Amino acid sequence: MAEKVLVTGGGGYIGSHCVVELIEAGYQPVVVDNFSNAVRGEGNVPESIRRIEKLLKTSIEFHELDLLDRPGLEKLFKKHSFSAVIHFAGLKAVGESVEKPLLYYKVNLTAFMNLLEVMQAHRVRNLVFSSSATVYGDPQRLPIDEQHPVGGCTNPYGKTKYFIEEMVKDHCKDWNAVLLRYFNPIGAHCSGQIGEDPQGIPNNLLPYVAQVAVGRRECLSVYGNDYDTIDGTGVRDYIHVVDLAKGHIAALKKLKEDCGCKVYNLGTGKGYSVLEMVKAMEKASGKEIPYKIAPRRGGDVASCYADPRLAEKELGWKAQFDLERMCEDLWRWQSMNPTGFSNGAS
Repeated sequence: MAEKVLVTGGGGYIGSHCVVELIEAGYQPVVVDNFSNAVRGEGNVPESIRRIEKLLKTSIEFHELDLLDRPGLEKLFKKHSFSAVIHFAGLKAVGESVEKPLLYYKVNLTAFMNLLEVMQAHRVRNLVFSSSATVYGDPQRLPIDEQHPVGGCTNPYGKTKYFIEEMVKDHCKDWNAVLLRYFNPIGAHCSGQIGEDPQGIPNNLLPYVAQVAVGRRECLSVYGNDYDTIDGTGVRDYIHVVDLAKGHIAALKKLKEDCGCKVYNLGTGKGYSVLEMVKAMEKASGKEIPYKIAPRRGGDVASCYADPRLAEKELGWKAQFDLERMCEDLWRWQSMNPTGFSNGAS
């Protein structure tokens, strides 16, 4: 029997790519999502999951569930015997979290506490948590390794990730938990069938750039060109979402070693500026991408890139795809799906 793994937020961008890797690695994912950032497809299943079923010629068990619905969560754990949980679900826009901090604390923290308590009650003690490099705050040194101080977060979204990490460390004394601190996932599955489809105006750079390239948006706003970086624009560590998804499979294997609580960066170790990313997307798409300089955004840092060596040493994981491939795969997804998962214009 294939091991059953609960994937919360499995209809979203990173979650759906992880579902593909889970199936290909022989696991049986059970997906829950509340559609806060997933597009509803036929049969009230996320369009991303429906497309994965077609792509991999398989069926995937899906439940529409909000983790704030404690009885619904109890029911799910009574029905299934999960070997592990991969927790992606949560609100994730930095800017929105600054405007609506209470919403972020309520949703991200309460949902996670519900999940931990129900896992505890059903003796499911293996957890992979999708954390973020935002827990490091403004970097004190670069590249950032896992020993870098955490908690000086520059926005409430980052604080929710930090608080959840702390909850895991305090609670999971006899559990196995892997906290994965992502840097900046971009790209899409090479089939062009699934990818990032932000609802409304994209908060992240690359989806916005891709929407400008495909003609959905007129012009990119570059927030700040006076940072202490190569060209004055913000520098980030971009990682292919498929590499990131494979990191979760490596984390599941690590749980088998009774590893206790472990923390790993998932990044490439290389930083690119906003303008370098614009050039790379122009090359991949063959389109000119107009941009204008706008004021800095609150909560943004100048540079942030990973030291990913610990994940390579202890998980046997290393990012394989380069920037050109990330942009090619993103452009394939965007050009095949100009309005994302929905057929109508948005």
